[in-house]
Order: sequence, then C-alpha cells, then structure tokens
Amino acid sequence: MMIKLQAKDLTFSYNSHPILDHVNFQIAPGKLVTIVGPNGSGKSTLIKCIDRITTPKGGSILIDRKDVTKMTRMDVARYLSYVPQNSVRVFPTNVFDTVLMGRRPHIGWMGSDRDEEKVWEVLRLLNIEALAMSNFNELSGGQQQKALIARALVQEAEVMLLDEPTSNLDIWHQLDVMNVIRDVVKKKGLTALMALHDLNLASTFSDRIIMMKKGRIVAAGDPASVITAENIASVYRVEAAVKSNSDRPMVMPLKQIREAQA
Repeated sequence: MMIKLQAKDLTFSYNSHPILDHVNFQIAPGKLVTIVGPNGSGKSTLIKCIDRITTPKGGSILIDRKDVTKMTRMDVARYLSYVPQNSVRVFPTNVFDTVLMGRRPHIGWMGSDRDEEKVWEVLRLLNIEALAMSNFNELSGGQQQKALIARALVQEAEVMLLDEPTSNLDIWHQLDVMNVIRDVVKKKGLTALMALHDLNLASTFSDRIIMMKKGRIVAAGDPASVITAENIASVYRVEAAVKSNSDRPMVMPLKQIREAQA
C-alpha cells in the first residue's frame, strides 16, 4: 500500500499527563479518514500535533516519508492545510481576502493575478463565489466553515486536516459541509484526516475510521469493522444498536453502561 501520511510512536503530554500514547497509523493517498472517540481521547490533540500547532513529545509524523517534525513552519504549510473547529472563527475581512490568506505559503504577503484566480476557482468549486465580498464574521456557521475549507484548499497542500468541522452546525449544514469535504477529496485527490464526534457522519462519509480511547488507537479500518456495538460499548460505555445501511453502519444509542456494569 502506498502511504501518504504516517504516524510512528507519537506521544504527547500536558504537564506530564499523557494525552497521546504511542499512536501509530498509515493513510493512503486520496483517502478520507476520520478519527472518532469520546471527549479526552486525544482526537484534536493528534490533529494539532500533525500540523505542528503543538509539538509531540516523541515519535515522528511522515508525509511522503518526510518528517514533519523537522520541517519549518512554512514548509509544513506547503504539505498540510488545516481547517479549525467551526467555533474558532474571527476574521475581520471579507470572504475573498480570508481565503486568499491560504496562498501565503506560496506568495508571502503579496498576491498576484494567478493567486486571485486560484481563490475564485476554489470559491466556484464550493459554490460560494456569491459570498466573496461578504464580511466573514457576518456569515452563518455553515458558510464560515465552507470559507475555511476554501482557505485550506487554495494552499494546494496534498494533506488536509480538519478538527471537528461540523461542530455547532445544524443537521442540514452538517451534511452540506461533509458533502463538500468528501467531494473535494475525491475531485482533487487529497488525503484528509478529520476528527469527528458524530459516529453516523463518520460512517457515512469516511473511507476509513480510527477509533481512539485515552490517547490510544483501539480500532482502525473500514467503517463496518470499526463501528460495532462491541467497540462502542468498550470505548464510549454506551449500549447501542448498530445496523447496516448500504454497507455503512448506523448507530442508535440505547443506554449508558454504568461503571458497576463495565
């Protein structure tokens, strides 16, 4: 199997409290892979370590066999783009200029006609060109998230990282944003790694799923092999009914599993 993104024995701690415990995985080119797990399992920390927002305590992160932990910040931006949580959104500019920021790894602070055309190309791809001159901070949550995805796409990085891209969105906008992510991954041949809470969204849109608990990967593979009643009981302490819908498992939570029953 060809490998685009790889983590080897990745560890991270906050004040000596372990958050990531020897995490290992491999992701093939052109795949959308989702990390799931309960709060505190290490999903967002893993994304931030890969993007060098935080620095791992040990291990390595490889893109095309190049060690991300040894790259400069600008080199990382050429290989990796990052879409933050929907709740992190303060850009006192219009949508066009917000998206144009994604070209900085290629142009510094001075843009060109080619860079502006790249922005228009991505805005058209995501069907938000009508919002180009709108104030970013006045957009709806779904529109803001599409603009942040556009900003990541104009970087022209081959790996896109997304940290809870559907948080604080209603169900219609969740599906809208997830369709956008899946479509751009396939159309542009990107490799995407995404952290999500919603198991059903993860199952519906992902090629592969990584399930984490307390900083460790407990299951990884296609949705049907990872999203099982047994794994949900073990990782989330929830009894759930899992049914197949077009070969994609769908989860219906039934009840909590109390400590005495675990």
